[in-house]
Amino acid sequence: MLIVADENIPLLDAFFEGFGEIRRVPGRSIDRATVEQADVLLVRSVTNVNRALLEGSKVRFVGTCTIGTDHLDLKYFDQAGITWSSAPGCNARGVVDYVLGSLLTLAEIEGVDLTQRTYGVVGAGEVGGRLVKVLQGLGWKVLVCDPPRQAAEGGDFVSLEQIVAECDVISLHTPLTKQGSQSTWHLFDEERLKRLRQGAWLINASRGPVVHNSALRDVLLEREDLQAVLDVWEGEPEVDVALAELCVLATPHIAGYSLDGKQRGTAQIYQAYCDFLGQPAQVSLSDLLPAPWLSHVTLNAQSDPAWTLAMLCRGVYDPRRDDADFRRSLVGSVTEQRAAFDRLRKNYPSRREIDGLQVRIEGDAPVLQRIVAALGATAI
Repeated sequence: MLIVADENIPLLDAFFEGFGEIRRVPGRSIDRATVEQADVLLVRSVTNVNRALLEGSKVRFVGTCTIGTDHLDLKYFDQAGITWSSAPGCNARGVVDYVLGSLLTLAEIEGVDLTQRTYGVVGAGEVGGRLVKVLQGLGWKVLVCDPPRQAAEGGDFVSLEQIVAECDVISLHTPLTKQGSQSTWHLFDEERLKRLRQGAWLINASRGPVVHNSALRDVLLEREDLQAVLDVWEGEPEVDVALAELCVLATPHIAGYSLDGKQRGTAQIYQAYCDFLGQPAQVSLSDLLPAPWLSHVTLNAQSDPAWTLAMLCRGVYDPRRDDADFRRSLVGSVTEQRAAFDRLRKNYPSRREIDGLQVRIEGDAPVLQRIVAALGATAI
């Protein structure tokens, strides 16, 4: 059996070596010749898997170690009898940590109190839903827009127009789709961007085309009051350098690149493949994850809540490092910049998640306890 896999998928040998030969290929280089004799194809979000790639091949199982599926032609898979799986929620915690780190950076630059802002979350799936839970747990005001969920469930959702009109912070977590009224392609176009509240912050860690990048660049040039954080880009790995320079934080699609998240994605696809074969899983992720560098923190009950929040978040992950690395890569020709974008992702340093942190509070401190609980850390 031949398994063709994106070279950036972690723990490939640990999970899949028992099934056959593994052939690692750069994700953007996977083509018809690469997959022609493959039985299994494992990818990440940079590989478009469709009829043009797979027709005539032996592939009968496609796994993407990511939460998104906009790069998969699911209708063709159904027609061709190809079983597929994604890894929903695998990197959700990492994206939440990225957003928290971005908020702390923006607040520090602007000199504002995060507790006094109104937050809008657009898309309340695995990632957005988890972010909402954290923000609400911190006691912050959150409005949520998710038309598909609202149609299916009802509940306390608001319109996108209300988000734009009332929110000081908007964080985007929608899938990318071009389907009619539910299309998220250029969801934030020039007209909507111009209507953002005075001093609004826009964070996009979903898919690049959810925001019209050239329109955002123009609006940021016109309105110095607006601040933007972008982890995803139209046309990536090619990036609008002028737009990146206008962003407070700019990163190369790594919001969900925690070690836990990436390895969790591989584990979920491994489980799905075992199910496809009808055999029990033999490998457990818990046996493979290394111990975190920062595992325990002790706080005095008199600790300042704002300092506590910043310390716990930044002690685990601070996106300013990734921003600095990315900005240094935006030099040379477009070809060199594209290569640097992929190199940063391929060689991304080890990063853990906040919910793996254990926190001890010495004394009675209900406010600190609420922060620890909201972040998902473990109180000990």
